Amino acid sequence: MTMGPGKQVWERFGHNAIWIHDPVNGTDETYNYGLFDFGQEGFLLRFVQGRMWYWMQGFPAESYVDSYRRANRSVWVQELEIPPEARRELQAFLEWNELPENRYYHYDYYRDNCSTRVRDALDRALGGRLRESSTAVPTGRTFRFHTLRLTSNDPPVYTGLELGLGQPVDQPISMWEEMFLPLALRIHLRKITVPGPDGRLVPVVKSERTLFESSEPAPPPAPPSWIPAYLLGGFLIGGLAVAFGAAGRWSRPARVGFLATTWIWWLLSGVAGLVLAGLWCCTDHSAAYRNANVLQVNLLALPLLWFGTRLAFGSERAATPAMILAVALAALSLLGLLLELLPSLSQVNGDIIALALPAHTGIAAAVWRLGRRQRTRRTPSRASE
Repeated sequence: MTMGPGKQVWERFGHNAIWIHDPVNGTDETYNYGLFDFGQEGFLLRFVQGRMWYWMQGFPAESYVDSYRRANRSVWVQELEIPPEARRELQAFLEWNELPENRYYHYDYYRDNCSTRVRDALDRALGGRLRESSTAVPTGRTFRFHTLRLTSNDPPVYTGLELGLGQPVDQPISMWEEMFLPLALRIHLRKITVPGPDGRLVPVVKSERTLFESSEPAPPPAPPSWIPAYLLGGFLIGGLAVAFGAAGRWSRPARVGFLATTWIWWLLSGVAGLVLAGLWCCTDHSAAYRNANVLQVNLLALPLLWFGTRLAFGSERAATPAMILAVALAALSLLGLLLELLPSLSQVNGDIIALALPAHTGIAAAVWRLGRRQRTRRTPSRASE
Protein backbone atom coordinates (compact mmCIF):
# COMPACT_ATOMS: atom_id res chain seq x y z
CA MET A 1 0.00 0.00 0.00
CA THR A 2 1.41 3.40 -1.01
CA MET A 3 0.22 6.83 0.13
CA GLY A 4 0.91 10.06 -1.73
CA PRO A 5 2.52 13.22 -0.30
CA GLY A 6 0.80 15.29 2.37
CA LYS A 7 1.08 18.93 3.40
CA GLN A 8 3.45 18.61 6.38
CA VAL A 9 7.20 18.57 5.76
CA TRP A 10 7.55 14.97 6.96
CA GLU A 11 4.65 13.95 4.70
CA ARG A 12 6.08 15.35 1.47
CA PHE A 13 7.96 12.13 0.69
CA GLY A 14 4.85 9.96 0.79
CA HIS A 15 4.36 6.84 2.87
CA ASN A 16 3.76 3.12 2.54
CA ALA A 17 2.79 0.07 4.55
CA ILE A 18 2.32 -3.68 4.12
CA TRP A 19 -1.29 -4.83 3.98
CA ILE A 20 -1.88 -8.44 5.04
CA HIS A 21 -5.37 -9.75 4.31
CA ASP A 22 -5.84 -13.11 6.06
CA PRO A 23 -9.39 -14.48 5.60
CA VAL A 24 -8.46 -17.73 7.37
CA ASN A 25 -7.70 -16.00 10.66
CA GLY A 26 -10.11 -13.13 9.99
CA THR A 27 -7.42 -10.41 10.15
CA ASP A 28 -6.95 -7.42 7.87
CA GLU A 29 -3.89 -5.45 9.04
CA THR A 30 -1.67 -2.74 7.61
CA TYR A 31 1.83 -2.67 9.12
CA ASN A 32 3.21 0.86 9.35
CA TYR A 33 6.93 1.52 9.94
CA GLY A 34 6.72 5.31 10.07
CA LEU A 35 5.48 6.08 13.57
CA PHE A 36 6.99 8.75 15.80
CA ASP A 37 5.72 11.03 18.57
CA PHE A 38 6.75 14.65 19.21
CA GLY A 39 5.70 14.13 22.82
CA GLN A 40 7.98 11.14 23.27
CA GLU A 41 10.47 11.62 26.11
CA GLY A 42 13.74 12.97 24.77
CA PHE A 43 12.40 13.28 21.21
CA LEU A 44 13.79 16.78 20.61
CA LEU A 45 17.27 15.91 21.89
CA ARG A 46 17.40 12.72 19.81
CA PHE A 47 16.17 14.67 16.77
CA VAL A 48 19.00 17.19 17.18
CA GLN A 49 21.51 14.37 17.63
CA GLY A 50 20.21 12.44 14.63
CA ARG A 51 19.27 9.46 16.79
CA MET A 52 15.50 9.33 16.33
CA TRP A 53 13.63 6.23 17.41
CA TYR A 54 10.70 5.25 15.20
CA TRP A 55 8.51 2.20 15.53
CA MET A 56 6.18 -0.04 13.56
CA GLN A 57 2.65 -1.08 14.40
CA GLY A 58 -0.29 -2.79 12.74
CA PHE A 59 -3.67 -1.08 12.23
CA PRO A 60 -7.03 -2.28 10.87
CA ALA A 61 -6.84 -1.72 7.12
CA GLU A 62 -10.18 0.05 6.66
CA SER A 63 -9.61 2.71 9.31
CA TYR A 64 -6.02 3.14 8.16
CA VAL A 65 -7.09 3.92 4.58
CA ASP A 66 -9.83 6.24 5.86
CA SER A 67 -7.26 8.32 7.77
CA TYR A 68 -5.40 9.07 4.52
CA ARG A 69 -8.60 9.72 2.62
CA ARG A 70 -9.56 12.34 5.23
CA ALA A 71 -6.10 13.90 4.85
CA ASN A 72 -6.65 14.12 1.07
CA ARG A 73 -3.68 11.86 0.34
CA SER A 74 -3.81 9.37 -2.52
CA VAL A 75 -3.84 5.66 -1.66
CA TRP A 76 -2.77 2.92 -4.09
CA VAL A 77 -2.66 -0.82 -3.53
CA GLN A 78 -0.50 -3.40 -5.28
CA GLU A 79 -1.23 -7.11 -4.90
CA LEU A 80 2.06 -9.02 -5.06
CA GLU A 81 2.91 -12.44 -6.43
CA ILE A 82 4.34 -14.09 -3.29
CA PRO A 83 4.23 -17.89 -2.73
CA PRO A 84 1.82 -18.99 0.04
CA GLU A 85 4.61 -20.18 2.34
CA ALA A 86 6.50 -16.90 1.90
CA ARG A 87 3.30 -14.96 2.69
CA ARG A 88 2.93 -16.84 5.95
CA GLU A 89 6.58 -16.17 6.79
CA LEU A 90 6.12 -12.48 6.00
CA GLN A 91 3.04 -12.31 8.22
CA ALA A 92 4.87 -14.07 11.03
CA PHE A 93 7.81 -11.70 10.69
CA LEU A 94 5.57 -8.62 10.82
CA GLU A 95 3.75 -9.93 13.88
CA TRP A 96 7.11 -10.59 15.55
CA ASN A 97 8.37 -7.15 14.51
CA GLU A 98 5.30 -5.54 16.09
CA LEU A 99 6.13 -6.86 19.56
CA PRO A 100 7.12 -4.06 21.98
CA GLU A 101 10.66 -5.39 22.31
CA ASN A 102 11.16 -5.54 18.53
CA ARG A 103 9.24 -2.60 17.09
CA TYR A 104 11.70 0.29 17.56
CA TYR A 105 14.46 1.17 15.14
CA HIS A 106 17.06 3.90 14.62
CA TYR A 107 15.55 6.07 11.89
CA ASP A 108 17.61 7.48 9.03
CA TYR A 109 16.06 9.77 6.41
CA TYR A 110 17.54 7.94 3.45
CA ARG A 111 18.92 4.61 4.61
CA ASP A 112 16.46 3.33 7.18
CA ASN A 113 12.95 4.77 6.97
CA CYS A 114 9.37 3.62 6.52
CA SER A 115 9.90 2.71 2.88
CA THR A 116 13.26 0.94 3.22
CA ARG A 117 11.77 -1.19 6.01
CA VAL A 118 8.87 -2.17 3.73
CA ARG A 119 11.33 -2.78 0.89
CA ASP A 120 13.53 -5.03 3.04
CA ALA A 121 10.58 -7.03 4.38
CA LEU A 122 9.27 -7.62 0.86
CA ASP A 123 12.75 -8.51 -0.38
CA ARG A 124 13.00 -11.13 2.36
CA ALA A 125 9.65 -12.60 1.30
CA LEU A 126 10.78 -12.62 -2.34
CA GLY A 127 13.99 -14.46 -1.57
CA GLY A 128 16.23 -11.46 -2.26
CA ARG A 129 14.83 -10.97 -5.73
CA LEU A 130 14.13 -7.27 -5.20
CA ARG A 131 17.69 -6.43 -4.11
CA GLU A 132 19.20 -8.65 -6.80
CA SER A 133 17.24 -6.91 -9.54
CA SER A 134 17.86 -3.32 -8.42
CA THR A 135 21.18 -2.89 -6.62
CA ALA A 136 23.26 -2.53 -9.78
CA VAL A 137 20.69 -0.47 -11.70
CA PRO A 138 21.65 3.26 -11.81
CA THR A 139 18.96 5.91 -11.70
CA GLY A 140 20.98 9.02 -12.61
CA ARG A 141 19.46 10.73 -9.59
CA THR A 142 20.59 11.58 -6.04
CA PHE A 143 19.07 11.90 -2.60
CA ARG A 144 19.33 15.68 -2.93
CA PHE A 145 17.49 15.60 -6.26
CA HIS A 146 14.45 13.96 -4.70
CA THR A 147 14.63 16.00 -1.50
CA LEU A 148 14.56 19.33 -3.34
CA ARG A 149 11.88 18.43 -5.85
CA LEU A 150 9.55 17.14 -3.11
CA THR A 151 9.97 20.24 -0.92
CA SER A 152 9.91 22.83 -3.71
CA ASN A 153 6.38 23.82 -2.66
CA ASP A 154 7.86 25.37 0.49
CA PRO A 155 10.79 27.76 -0.34
CA PRO A 156 11.99 28.25 3.29
CA VAL A 157 12.12 24.48 3.88
CA TYR A 158 13.70 23.98 0.46
CA THR A 159 16.40 26.55 1.27
CA GLY A 160 17.03 25.08 4.71
CA LEU A 161 17.49 21.59 3.31
CA GLU A 162 19.66 22.82 0.43
CA LEU A 163 21.81 24.58 3.03
CA GLY A 164 21.95 21.74 5.55
CA LEU A 165 22.62 18.75 3.26
CA GLY A 166 26.26 17.94 2.52
CA GLN A 167 28.18 16.08 -0.15
CA PRO A 168 26.96 12.55 0.80
CA VAL A 169 23.52 13.24 -0.69
CA ASP A 170 25.02 14.19 -4.06
CA GLN A 171 26.26 10.69 -4.89
CA PRO A 172 24.28 8.91 -7.64
CA ILE A 173 21.94 6.31 -6.19
CA SER A 174 20.83 2.92 -7.46
CA MET A 175 17.28 1.72 -7.97
CA TRP A 176 17.60 -0.12 -4.65
CA GLU A 177 18.56 3.08 -2.83
CA GLU A 178 15.90 5.14 -4.60
CA MET A 179 13.27 2.96 -2.96
CA PHE A 180 13.71 5.07 0.16
CA LEU A 181 10.80 6.87 -1.50
CA PRO A 182 7.47 5.01 -1.22
CA LEU A 183 6.40 6.08 -4.70
CA ALA A 184 9.70 4.89 -6.14
CA LEU A 185 9.22 1.49 -4.48
CA ARG A 186 5.75 1.31 -6.04
CA ILE A 187 7.15 2.08 -9.50
CA HIS A 188 10.18 -0.20 -9.28
CA LEU A 189 8.15 -3.16 -8.05
CA ARG A 190 6.47 -3.19 -11.46
CA LYS A 191 9.84 -4.00 -13.07
CA ILE A 192 10.55 -7.06 -10.90
CA THR A 193 9.78 -10.60 -12.04
CA VAL A 194 9.64 -13.76 -9.91
CA PRO A 195 9.05 -17.45 -10.65
CA GLY A 196 5.32 -18.16 -10.88
CA PRO A 197 3.50 -21.36 -9.80
CA ASP A 198 4.59 -23.09 -13.01
CA GLY A 199 8.20 -21.90 -12.71
CA ARG A 200 7.99 -19.27 -15.45
CA LEU A 201 8.90 -15.66 -14.65
CA VAL A 202 5.92 -13.42 -13.99
CA PRO A 203 5.62 -9.79 -12.78
CA VAL A 204 5.74 -9.54 -9.01
CA VAL A 205 2.83 -7.06 -9.16
CA LYS A 206 -0.30 -9.12 -9.88
CA SER A 207 -2.71 -6.18 -9.86
CA GLU A 208 -2.99 -2.51 -8.90
CA ARG A 209 -5.87 -0.29 -7.93
CA THR A 210 -6.44 3.20 -6.65
CA LEU A 211 -8.40 3.45 -3.42
CA PHE A 212 -8.37 7.24 -3.31
CA GLU A 213 -7.06 9.99 -5.61
CA SER A 214 -5.96 13.24 -3.96
CA SER A 215 -7.06 16.59 -5.37
CA GLU A 216 -3.61 18.05 -4.61
CA PRO A 217 -1.19 18.54 -7.55
CA ALA A 218 1.47 15.90 -7.97
CA PRO A 219 5.08 16.77 -7.00
CA PRO A 220 7.28 18.05 -9.86
CA PRO A 221 9.43 15.47 -11.67
CA ALA A 222 12.61 17.49 -11.02
CA PRO A 223 13.78 20.27 -8.68
CA PRO A 224 13.15 23.85 -9.85
CA SER A 225 15.96 26.10 -11.07
CA TRP A 226 15.93 28.98 -8.62
CA ILE A 227 19.51 30.25 -8.98
CA PRO A 228 18.35 33.57 -10.60
CA ALA A 229 16.03 34.24 -7.64
CA TYR A 230 18.76 33.52 -5.08
CA LEU A 231 21.22 35.62 -7.08
CA LEU A 232 18.75 38.51 -7.06
CA GLY A 233 18.40 38.17 -3.29
CA GLY A 234 22.17 38.18 -2.82
CA PHE A 235 22.63 41.27 -4.99
CA LEU A 236 19.79 43.00 -3.14
CA ILE A 237 21.45 42.41 0.25
CA GLY A 238 24.91 43.38 -0.97
CA GLY A 239 23.60 46.30 -2.99
CA LEU A 240 21.68 47.78 -0.07
CA ALA A 241 24.76 47.54 2.14
CA VAL A 242 26.86 49.34 -0.48
CA ALA A 243 24.20 52.01 -1.02
CA PHE A 244 23.81 52.79 2.67
CA GLY A 245 27.56 52.62 3.29
CA ALA A 246 28.27 55.03 0.41
CA ALA A 247 25.90 57.68 1.70
CA GLY A 248 27.64 61.00 1.37
CA ARG A 249 26.68 62.00 4.86
CA TRP A 250 26.58 59.26 7.50
CA SER A 251 23.09 60.20 8.65
CA ARG A 252 20.86 58.33 11.04
CA PRO A 253 18.69 56.84 8.23
CA ALA A 254 21.83 55.60 6.46
CA ARG A 255 23.13 54.04 9.67
CA VAL A 256 19.79 52.38 10.43
CA GLY A 257 19.51 51.05 6.88
CA PHE A 258 23.06 49.71 6.95
CA LEU A 259 22.63 48.00 10.30
CA ALA A 260 19.21 46.56 9.41
CA THR A 261 20.63 45.01 6.23
CA THR A 262 23.88 43.70 7.67
CA TRP A 263 22.53 42.61 11.06
CA ILE A 264 19.89 40.36 9.55
CA TRP A 265 22.41 38.79 7.15
CA TRP A 266 25.19 38.40 9.74
CA LEU A 267 22.81 36.91 12.29
CA LEU A 268 21.31 34.40 9.86
CA SER A 269 24.70 33.56 8.38
CA GLY A 270 26.40 33.14 11.73
CA VAL A 271 23.67 31.04 13.31
CA ALA A 272 23.40 28.89 10.18
CA GLY A 273 27.17 28.40 10.20
CA LEU A 274 27.02 27.32 13.84
CA VAL A 275 24.26 24.82 13.05
CA LEU A 276 26.10 23.37 10.04
CA ALA A 277 29.30 22.96 12.03
CA GLY A 278 27.36 21.27 14.83
CA LEU A 279 25.57 18.90 12.46
CA TRP A 280 28.87 17.91 10.88
CA CYS A 281 31.01 17.35 13.97
CA CYS A 282 28.59 16.63 16.81
CA THR A 283 25.63 14.61 15.48
CA ASP A 284 24.72 11.41 13.63
CA HIS A 285 23.13 13.34 10.75
CA SER A 286 25.50 11.77 8.19
CA ALA A 287 23.64 13.51 5.31
CA ALA A 288 24.97 16.83 6.69
CA TYR A 289 28.64 15.80 6.75
CA ARG A 290 31.29 17.33 4.47
CA ASN A 291 29.08 20.32 3.80
CA ALA A 292 30.76 22.95 1.61
CA ASN A 293 28.12 25.47 2.70
CA VAL A 294 30.21 26.16 5.83
CA LEU A 295 32.18 28.43 3.47
CA GLN A 296 29.02 30.34 2.54
CA VAL A 297 27.53 30.76 6.01
CA ASN A 298 30.13 31.02 8.71
CA LEU A 299 30.67 31.60 12.40
CA LEU A 300 32.84 34.62 11.54
CA ALA A 301 29.61 36.52 10.91
CA LEU A 302 28.75 36.49 14.62
CA PRO A 303 31.61 38.74 15.85
CA LEU A 304 30.78 41.07 12.97
CA LEU A 305 27.50 41.79 14.74
CA TRP A 306 29.56 43.51 17.42
CA PHE A 307 32.35 45.08 15.39
CA GLY A 308 30.06 46.11 12.54
CA THR A 309 27.68 47.85 14.92
CA ARG A 310 30.49 49.70 16.67
CA LEU A 311 31.91 50.75 13.31
CA ALA A 312 28.52 52.07 12.24
CA PHE A 313 28.42 54.22 15.37
CA GLY A 314 31.84 55.71 14.70
CA SER A 315 34.28 53.48 16.59
CA GLU A 316 37.77 53.74 15.07
CA ARG A 317 39.02 50.71 17.03
CA ALA A 318 36.30 48.54 15.47
CA ALA A 319 37.26 49.48 11.92
CA THR A 320 40.18 47.08 11.40
CA PRO A 321 38.58 43.92 12.87
CA ALA A 322 35.31 44.65 11.06
CA MET A 323 37.13 45.11 7.74
CA ILE A 324 39.17 41.91 8.22
CA LEU A 325 36.14 39.80 9.15
CA ALA A 326 33.95 41.13 6.34
CA VAL A 327 36.65 40.52 3.71
CA ALA A 328 37.37 37.06 5.16
CA LEU A 329 33.70 36.08 4.79
CA ALA A 330 33.66 37.23 1.17
CA ALA A 331 36.93 35.39 0.48
CA LEU A 332 35.62 32.15 1.99
CA SER A 333 32.49 32.40 -0.12
CA LEU A 334 34.59 32.92 -3.25
CA LEU A 335 36.76 29.95 -2.24
CA GLY A 336 33.61 27.84 -2.04
CA LEU A 337 32.78 28.80 -5.61
CA LEU A 338 36.29 27.93 -6.82
CA LEU A 339 36.19 24.54 -5.09
CA GLU A 340 33.24 23.64 -7.28
CA LEU A 341 35.79 23.26 -10.07
CA LEU A 342 37.32 20.27 -8.26
CA PRO A 343 35.22 17.11 -8.81
CA SER A 344 36.27 15.57 -5.49
CA LEU A 345 35.06 18.65 -3.55
CA SER A 346 32.10 19.64 -5.71
CA GLN A 347 28.69 19.93 -4.10
CA VAL A 348 25.30 20.81 -5.57
CA ASN A 349 24.90 24.13 -3.77
CA GLY A 350 24.63 26.68 -6.56
CA ASP A 351 21.56 28.24 -4.96
CA ILE A 352 23.41 28.96 -1.72
CA ILE A 353 26.49 30.33 -3.48
CA ALA A 354 24.29 32.56 -5.65
CA LEU A 355 22.77 34.05 -2.51
CA ALA A 356 25.83 34.25 -0.26
CA LEU A 357 28.65 35.44 -2.55
CA PRO A 358 27.11 38.74 -3.73
CA ALA A 359 25.75 39.41 -0.25
CA HIS A 360 29.13 38.90 1.45
CA THR A 361 30.97 40.80 -1.30
CA GLY A 362 28.67 43.81 -1.18
CA ILE A 363 28.77 43.96 2.61
CA ALA A 364 32.57 43.63 2.61
CA ALA A 365 32.82 46.56 0.18
CA ALA A 366 30.53 48.66 2.38
CA VAL A 367 32.39 47.80 5.60
CA TRP A 368 35.75 48.49 3.94
CA ARG A 369 34.52 51.89 2.78
CA LEU A 370 33.19 52.75 6.23
CA GLY A 371 36.36 51.54 7.92
CA ARG A 372 38.62 53.63 5.70
CA ARG A 373 36.36 56.66 6.16
CA GLN A 374 36.42 56.23 9.93
CA ARG A 375 40.19 55.84 10.12
CA THR A 376 40.73 58.82 7.83
CA ARG A 377 38.43 60.96 9.94
CA ARG A 378 40.32 60.03 13.10
CA THR A 379 43.82 60.57 11.62
CA PRO A 380 45.08 64.10 12.54
CA SER A 381 46.38 66.19 9.67
CA ARG A 382 50.15 66.73 9.70
CA ALA A 383 51.23 70.38 10.17
CA SER A 384 53.39 71.81 7.41
CA GLU A 385 56.96 72.64 8.32
